[in-house]
Amino acid sequence: MSFLSYLTSSTFIHRKGLLSSSFLFGCWVLNRLSKNKDLGSNTSGFSSLFDVEKNTNSFCQTLQTLWGQQYVYKIHAKTQKINKASKEIRACHPIGTGKSSAQARLSSKRRSDVASPDEYKRGERDKKNKVEKKGKTRKRFLVIHCCLLIMMTFIGFFSSISSVQACSGRFVNPITDICWSCLFPISIGAINVSGGGREDTPNPPQIPCFCPRPPIPLVPGVPVGFWEPVRLVDVTRVPFCMVNMGGLQLGRSTIGYGIHGVRGEGRTQNSFYQVHWYVYPVIYWLELIVDFLCLEQSDFDVAYITELDPLWNEDELAFILNPEAALFGNQIAQAACAADCTAASAGFPLDPLFWCGGCQGSLYPFTGNNAAHNGGVQASLLMTQRMIAKLHRELLLWGTSGQEALCQKIVLPIIKKSQYKTQMTYPRPTTRGPMACNPLGRTEVIWGSGREFPYKGEDFGYLIWRKVNCCIL
Repeated sequence: MSFLSYLTSSTFIHRKGLLSSSFLFGCWVLNRLSKNKDLGSNTSGFSSLFDVEKNTNSFCQTLQTLWGQQYVYKIHAKTQKINKASKEIRACHPIGTGKSSAQARLSSKRRSDVASPDEYKRGERDKKNKVEKKGKTRKRFLVIHCCLLIMMTFIGFFSSISSVQACSGRFVNPITDICWSCLFPISIGAINVSGGGREDTPNPPQIPCFCPRPPIPLVPGVPVGFWEPVRLVDVTRVPFCMVNMGGLQLGRSTIGYGIHGVRGEGRTQNSFYQVHWYVYPVIYWLELIVDFLCLEQSDFDVAYITELDPLWNEDELAFILNPEAALFGNQIAQAACAADCTAASAGFPLDPLFWCGGCQGSLYPFTGNNAAHNGGVQASLLMTQRMIAKLHRELLLWGTSGQEALCQKIVLPIIKKSQYKTQMTYPRPTTRGPMACNPLGRTEVIWGSGREFPYKGEDFGYLIWRKVNCCIL
């Protein structure tokens, strides 16, 4: 596994500051390296192009002492400067120093074309200033482009890390990751035949129960109640990251990434998560109870992913699905959720307060946007409740508990919160203790400590337990 797979957004929380610091440091290094090293100057350590333009008199004196020898000069693409340097070299050669008459005449003729000493010095100063100006321009050009190159390199590096976050997860082990004691209590009629120390909802008291069984209109039976693990839920920041399938990445997408941020000048944080919904009838697979008609008999399936649902991303579009949200967007309706939080922490939530998510917040709107993010565990539990309420509204989840559900599932467009419990399966499964599986809306402060941590503890998985009341015929 590559090193980049271990880097996440939490590791680079201050990546913008690191990028700026690296950019400024690179500019400083380039500035130090290129300081006093202008192209065309005598102090350059990279190029010695035409040192005659730095000090013409000293060059002429040196050339006069070494006249007659053949030199090979460093040739540059700018041949015009070579021609100018050649003229200056010939102008510095004195007449009558032992050379041939042809050379003397040639030198005399070329020297006649040279201007007066004052004009010559002024021209040399102009040339020197022009070369220095060009050198400074080239220096700035070099520094700016190298700094841009460094900046683009760092931007590409950090953007690649942030856009390809590691998808973490683990397959649910049905032996070690499921709290099997959450099956209890099991009831026959109104009597609990096995306690188990878990909370339970009221069960139909009449014995026997009667249900139609074609072609017989009514058949007597025994009412039974129990809790069944039926669904798995992913709550993830990374699109198409299947947490409960071992961290399988189904696809790459830069749209719909989970965010954590601060809104306005206050301290209230907001967040966004994607949710995946699995069909997971584990009791039926393992054949723990044979020929029990009350169990859901289906195969494992990825039933719903919010990345493909446009209503999950926009609160305005979700208004089509939950127009009653306009009634609960006020302080009075939200203040009533305090009573729901208290009831859920002591036992089960209040079903008449269907717009409340207990201690986690408001169930409306049915989107992944959380306006009051108080931690990953709190936000993931709220997203799980919203997903359940959303699927009830879309008639993909039905009622399975109570007197009216003894014979068959009933249509339930409004969530019945007391019908469900949640158990964390990732990053740390809750398999023991009285808080292993909790009703919707129960506070996470009691059991959520240490269940959110950087890198592999920022995405969450939950097992959904559903109360079942049925009439065994």
